[in-house]
Amino acid sequence: MPASGCNAMIFKIVTLFLVGMGVLAMFGKLTLPGSKMIANKRCPSCGRFRIGKGQCPCKGKG
Repeated sequence: MPASGCNAMIFKIVTLFLVGMGVLAMFGKLTLPGSKMIANKRCPSCGRFRIGKGQCPCKGKG
C-alpha cells in the first residue's frame, strides 16, 4: 500500500501548484492605480516616454 500514499502526496503537490498558479494569475490581472496616466505619457508614434510638456524629439525628425 505504499504506492497509494505516494499518489496522494503527488496529488497534494499538484493541487497546491495549481492553486498557487491561480493566485498568481489573479494578481497578474490587477492593474496599478497609475497605469493609465503612465500610458498617456508615452509618445503615440515611437512609444518613448515624453518628459515635460513639449513634443517628443521624434516629431521634429523627417
